[in-house]
Amino acid sequence: MKPKTSLVCLVALLSTSALAACAPPEDDSKDSGASADAATATSLDDFGSMDDLVAAAEDEGELNVIALPPDWANYGEIITAFQDKYDIKINSAQPDAASQDEINAAEQLKGTDRAPDVFDLGQSVALANTDLFAPYQVETFDDIPAEFKDADGTWVNDYGGYMSVGYDSTKVPDVTSLEDLLGPDFKGKVALNGDPTAAGAAFSGVVMASVANGGSADDIKPGVDYFKDLKDAGNFLPVDPTSATIESGQTPVVVDWDYLNAAESSKVDGWKVFVPEEAPIAGYYFQAINADAPHPAAARLWQEFLYSDEGQNLWLKGGARPVRADAMVEAGSIDQELYEALPEVTGTPVIPTNEQTESMAAYLADNWAKAVG
Repeated sequence: MKPKTSLVCLVALLSTSALAACAPPEDDSKDSGASADAATATSLDDFGSMDDLVAAAEDEGELNVIALPPDWANYGEIITAFQDKYDIKINSAQPDAASQDEINAAEQLKGTDRAPDVFDLGQSVALANTDLFAPYQVETFDDIPAEFKDADGTWVNDYGGYMSVGYDSTKVPDVTSLEDLLGPDFKGKVALNGDPTAAGAAFSGVVMASVANGGSADDIKPGVDYFKDLKDAGNFLPVDPTSATIESGQTPVVVDWDYLNAAESSKVDGWKVFVPEEAPIAGYYFQAINADAPHPAAARLWQEFLYSDEGQNLWLKGGARPVRADAMVEAGSIDQELYEALPEVTGTPVIPTNEQTESMAAYLADNWAKAVG
């Protein structure tokens, strides 16, 4: 696949479905009136105009986000750009949390002003919790192919990438296959980004290992067996990797999305990124609004911003593939230099369907802890 070929195009070709912080406000009371109307809005038309939505959101004055690390898909710059554009303070909670932590926070904080307004989730967690989401169709909704959204906008895919192995080539040999990671040179060095039963990146890492070892999106067992072998060899490092652990050398080999691993290349001399040709696992994250959002207008304005050309290009700047890429290429609104700089991926992409993801998630829930811990 050429770098400029988007995942949108690939899904159409394959006929599959697509496939994650700081002090919160102290006041636990919720606004009524305009906020109540905003909570039922399903599109910009319900506000009247973009100016009306902006006014309603700025009247709320705050937005609660969760599990958005600043160095994940350029979220640091995205948050800053939104705050600079609008008179809205973003409260960013638990930046290194997993997708399931987002759902847990929403349930624990329901009815308070500290609950998350929006979610950014891995596929398996998103599909298991759609009853918590509020349907909303952004202004650019028609640009997003049907495979990448719920028809009512209950969830919408936002950005994607490919599962990869990032590694410090000054500390370990070059990686040419996942089999290499089982060798003695990788003892105590291989980290997976999270728990695959709760984190989307880790989930896809196990899918990659499965496909590379004779499994498929219908059979994740070989992936679980692979990580058990990695643990038995003493090579699996049970540490959630971050930029800090990578830059300190604590996690010299990381199984994670290519856009996250690629971001480390400018920070760590000798850092390389490998996407196995025999297992190019592609995936998108899911964007959704909390049905119990304490700032419903700001939540909807955030979605409008993310799916605007500006927001999509900011994700692209972080090395992620924005879901509106094809439409933006056709319209000439994509940052062409950034688009052409995306890493080249070879092989036939594997994009698990929603049904396959639910089945694999069930297997992991029953077997991951027993096999790997």
